[in-house]
Amino acid sequence: MFNSLGDYLKFLEKKGLLARVKAPVSAKLEITEIADRVVKGPKEQNKALLFENVRGHDMPVAINLFGTEERMAWALGVERLDELNERLSVLLAPDMPRSLSDKLKKGMELLSVARSVGPKTVSSGTVQEVVITKDVSLDNIPFLTCWPEDGGPYITLPSVITRDPVTGRRNVGMYRLQVHHPGGDGREPLLGMHWQIHKGGASHERAALAHGIEKIPVAVSIGGDPAIIWSGSAPLPQDIDELMLAGWLRGKPVDVVPCITQPLEVPADAEIAIEGYVKPGETMPEGPFGDHTGFYTPREPYPVMHVTAVTHRKNPIYPTTIVGKPPMEDYWMGKATERLFLPLMRMFLPEIVDVNMPAEGVFHNLILVSIKKEFPGQGRRVINGLWGLGLMMLTKAIVVVDAEVDVQDLSQAAFAVLGNVDWARDVIIQEGPVDALDHASYQPNFGGKIGVDATRKFPGEGYGRGWPKSIEMSPEIKELVDRRWREYWR
Repeated sequence: MFNSLGDYLKFLEKKGLLARVKAPVSAKLEITEIADRVVKGPKEQNKALLFENVRGHDMPVAINLFGTEERMAWALGVERLDELNERLSVLLAPDMPRSLSDKLKKGMELLSVARSVGPKTVSSGTVQEVVITKDVSLDNIPFLTCWPEDGGPYITLPSVITRDPVTGRRNVGMYRLQVHHPGGDGREPLLGMHWQIHKGGASHERAALAHGIEKIPVAVSIGGDPAIIWSGSAPLPQDIDELMLAGWLRGKPVDVVPCITQPLEVPADAEIAIEGYVKPGETMPEGPFGDHTGFYTPREPYPVMHVTAVTHRKNPIYPTTIVGKPPMEDYWMGKATERLFLPLMRMFLPEIVDVNMPAEGVFHNLILVSIKKEFPGQGRRVINGLWGLGLMMLTKAIVVVDAEVDVQDLSQAAFAVLGNVDWARDVIIQEGPVDALDHASYQPNFGGKIGVDATRKFPGEGYGRGWPKSIEMSPEIKELVDRRWREYWR
């Protein structure tokens, strides 16, 4: 694992997977076009990029840090993303204890793990080598303007830290922030806070409004150990601290340091921290923004962060990402989430074999699920069960297939679905919560959803014809042809 962003960049450079760009470039659109070509280009070209000469700024820009499965896995301390699934499966082993003493032992094991990886407060950190609390300005940070019709520069790879104003529990979310005003001319810097209605930050704002609280302290951490950067994007239940998840991935606690002007803590080894507060109910127009859906999200009212301080390392690097038409770097961040959360899905729906959220579905539009089917209606149970599982409620389309179908192979999955579905009987269409970025729904945050049961059907489901056998060659002939293969071509 890594203690800082710099450690990770050094690791990638030793692997030959970091390209240093010394030519002068602009943070407005030019870096986006370069990074987009690299992430969508040939595999040998797809490297992390470090722009060392950003016009008008002394701070280098790092981008495409997680743009392949390999780099995303290394960032989280594993060689393959499936190792995340395997590690968590061991921790959440389904062979639940039977006796009271065994249950207590299992509970103590889980509690010990939680305590051992919880964040640890330290007195100082490199993120506070430089502290600015007077005449605060954001002009020295090379925030990107990503797409031509964006409303301005954005912070796109932050860890936004808040606490529930009632319970005090911390939430870390990855919400984009638009630079409304950088400050530095006698005015305070202002950032647009794009926490969507279903996210933890928005929940904290609702709690503050309900209790008459006038300010919500906010800290925006940028950089640090890549496991910390990624953890803010993980769709954890609101009562679970994302920094604890980062600590579990790292195998050691995340060191945090108290903020200078707000009652919060930030990762001690981050590159930059921006401190401030949000006034509940206060909004400004935010957007447009070229989003991971491949479309611009429109200009809409969102909360405002009033910046009270900026701290950073003596020689910070600004890490960022771009989103747009897939495949993009964020696909691999989402794939890590998919792999890690598979064991948690199985805790509630143990028949699940595998899941795939294809890049074309941009996370919330489609999930393919394979299951071990044992009784009538089980496909529908899984569809409805997933819609009731946390942020899976936002998924627009859930397609369920049998266990032998490899859902990671889109061709194989499509073959199974198109052959196994009776469109009059195997489809569920209903309304429910949808992602705030879904432009197709007729009203914000609420729209149509579809579930497709593409499993083989049982008589108990009204299928009386007898399901046909799939065509498979006999093992003996396959072994014979394997053995004689070279002989055929002499």
